[in-house]
Amino acid sequence: MFHCYVLSSEKTGRRYVGSCENLADRIDRHNAGDSKATKHGVPWLLIHSEAFGSRSEAAQRERYFKTGRGRDYLEKLE
Repeated sequence: MFHCYVLSSEKTGRRYVGSCENLADRIDRHNAGDSKATKHGVPWLLIHSEAFGSRSEAAQRERYFKTGRGRDYLEKLE
């Protein structure tokens, strides 16, 4: 199972959108500071996730969340 996820930084208020296969492990790595893109926003909270049957479906949803319409959708979740 593959996931598209959205994190919110408690420190900076920024959002991060990504996709992965093991969601719990990926969030742990973000909060450990292992990711260059997110190490300055620790701690991160999961605000949304969706599960998909393939990596390409999860990546497609990730790209959508990075568009204007996708960002608008995420604003409504918060």
